[in-house]
Amino acid sequence: MTRIWQDYKIAVIAACVALVALFSSVVVVPEEEQAVVIRTGDPVRTVNRFKPNVPYGETGAGIVLRIPFLERVQRIDKRIRDIDMQPQQVLSTDQLRLQVDAYARYRIIDPVEMVRTVGTVENVEAQLSPILSSVVRQELGRRPFSSLLTAERGTTMQNIRDLLDKQAREYGAQVIDVRIKRSDLPDGTPLESAFTRMQTAREQEAATIRAGGQRDAQIIRATAEAEAARIYANSFGKDPRFYDFYRAMQSYDVTFGSTDSESSIILSPDNEYLRQFRGGR
Repeated sequence: MTRIWQDYKIAVIAACVALVALFSSVVVVPEEEQAVVIRTGDPVRTVNRFKPNVPYGETGAGIVLRIPFLERVQRIDKRIRDIDMQPQQVLSTDQLRLQVDAYARYRIIDPVEMVRTVGTVENVEAQLSPILSSVVRQELGRRPFSSLLTAERGTTMQNIRDLLDKQAREYGAQVIDVRIKRSDLPDGTPLESAFTRMQTAREQEAATIRAGGQRDAQIIRATAEAEAARIYANSFGKDPRFYDFYRAMQSYDVTFGSTDSESSIILSPDNEYLRQFRGGR
């Protein structure tokens, strides 16, 4: 055995070195990762880089060869990741302090740029987190609290996403979405005061609507009465005897048609007041 080792020692050592070099040069990149091959500190190529609308299995994942001891491979998550913003207070335009908690969803689309600028995904999140807080504070500070309760909230989120995405592109990242998890008034006096102001505003709005309805009703009633008077005047002018009959019937209705009074009226048959019962004679 010693003789064999002496005779083949160089060959065995060479084979071991070759195996070590082979295993050191082979890297497996899975589908959920993209890799950057770095040679002497500079990124030279990418493996399985993110491409929009390309299905799994067609992006270049698998076995990759590198130069041992000269090149290293940095793995980067290819999936969508989250950035959580630290909860903070934001002052709205109506002078309300809001407790805001938000998060952003992003992915790395340019791994080479990411490696050159910040180095790792963790550093990307460290850079984007304070930017997210600043952009949220800036955008919400330009709007009243009520805008977060209406469809305008979607526009606000879109503006925040666009501003954050513009900054994220400098680090090779793309911001996909931004969402506010919580936007409430602080507990205690500020919250009660805000509810009181909202209630007062709604009551004032209701009073304004009622006043407008009463005004319109009076206008409509006055217009209708004027039109009725005009029609009556035209009718009575054409036939004075009908006007006399109509007025008498109204008087009879008021005098004899009421059931509330227990008083009795005694008149003689030839009383002038009853002339319409005698045919107007």
